[in-house]
Amino acid sequence: MSVVVPGASWSSAWMSHVSGDAGGVARLRGSAAHRVYSVVVFLILASIDNVAAVLVPPLYAPIARDLAVPESALGLVTAATFLVAAIAAVGWAYVGDRTRRKPVLLVGTLVWAVGTAGTAVSDTYVAFFGAQLVAAIGLGAVASVGFSVVSDLISPKRRGLVMSFWGLSQGAGTLAGTLLAGLLGASDWRRPFVVLAIVGLVATVAYLLTYDIPRGRSEPELAAVFEHGGEYDHRISRSDLPDILRRRTNVWLVLQGVTAQFVFGSLVWLPRLFQAKAEQQGYPEETAIVVGSLFATLFQLGGITSILGGLVGDRLQRRTPRGRALVASIGILGGIPFYVVLFFLPLPIDIGEPDGLGAVVAAALTSLVTQPMVGLSFLAALLALALTSANSPNWFALLADVNPPEHRGTVYSLGNLANGVGRSVGNGVVGLVFRTLEKGGIPPPLNYAIGLAAFQLFFVPTGVMYWLASRTSPRDIESVRHTLRARATAATADGVPPTSGTTEGSTPDSDRRRAR
Repeated sequence: MSVVVPGASWSSAWMSHVSGDAGGVARLRGSAAHRVYSVVVFLILASIDNVAAVLVPPLYAPIARDLAVPESALGLVTAATFLVAAIAAVGWAYVGDRTRRKPVLLVGTLVWAVGTAGTAVSDTYVAFFGAQLVAAIGLGAVASVGFSVVSDLISPKRRGLVMSFWGLSQGAGTLAGTLLAGLLGASDWRRPFVVLAIVGLVATVAYLLTYDIPRGRSEPELAAVFEHGGEYDHRISRSDLPDILRRRTNVWLVLQGVTAQFVFGSLVWLPRLFQAKAEQQGYPEETAIVVGSLFATLFQLGGITSILGGLVGDRLQRRTPRGRALVASIGILGGIPFYVVLFFLPLPIDIGEPDGLGAVVAAALTSLVTQPMVGLSFLAALLALALTSANSPNWFALLADVNPPEHRGTVYSLGNLANGVGRSVGNGVVGLVFRTLEKGGIPPPLNYAIGLAAFQLFFVPTGVMYWLASRTSPRDIESVRHTLRARATAATADGVPPTSGTTEGSTPDSDRRRAR
């Protein structure tokens, strides 16, 4: 590792130019307020990322009709975008782990904004498909590189809590995307994409002022390096990849995403299930889309409790290094029965003669307290989401705990790739299951309920893999801490920094081998 005096970044220079007060900007750069602002912007970016990811499924029916294709063809688009975003994230993350991350994120954000705008003006299926793929490529940068930056903005002891907000922001994006699609897209499916493209451009401007956090800045083992005015200059190289994969906790954390996302990928059809339940009661499609999107949004509010999952994970992790993985395992397995109940409960609502969007929304909300089955569905959804949401913050935090700073973006992207594969397969295959059941004589909404319930079985191996990760994580966490302490000691020995230059290809495992 080299220790060098950090220079001013292009972002702080830009801020100085805008403010005309270089001294004031210098004091602001890296302050507590600047860090909080940066975390908030990254949370918003992560949220918008998920808005874009879920905007299409609630609008399958009108988009399919406008583009003259079956709904299954749009399911293919959704599956492909999940997969492309995950593959692109690996490339974005590797570049981000080798270079400065801020320009990488800026370019990625602009790319997905352009793709979203292109979606809004698409008049053919091919154009729609292409625009969605462009947006997916940009989305890969926001998720993977953003995770690496956020992990450097927070200390390990608060990692679960802050990562719960990271995960919650993604859940909020899912809710907002579903709601945006239903409320703005019921009469014109293109409108939500226009709004999202504009929001993306605004977010890009806000992002210009974020703190370009030094890599490894939050690690206690590296505190002495930064106190001496130095920087952590280790960067990933291709030779590190075998050691990353030999770290057993990484294997379990990556693989669990495949089976978990089979389930989460299938759940993007939840608005379609509720829409079908509304249509079964005789409501027209436009009204049913609003009802389906609204209930899907309301029923996912249990994701807010991911904050509790992060807090519990932090607390248990301080008692045992197995803590985070155990919390995730218990949460995933515990949520299964509540999801199954949610899928099969009836959803009786009394809208009467639909008289505008406000009347539909008011009637749907009123049914939460006037219809016992709707209230029970809401309770089942809250419990299901409360339990499974413990997975998200503890996965993020554990991934950061068992990897050195220069590996985190890449390892996250590998996990995200596994997630993308699982989510695309889950989303695509469950659509085939729905059609097969319907052709076999099981009409909507029962075909949707049976298909979604069957996919809950994939949560079982997910919970088992988290339990296996709880057995390997203590050793891997200590390995990373030992390596960072050794690097900091070498960098600050006798107060003389080593020769300047970037060190590549050095991992905890390879460092131990050289030490021996």
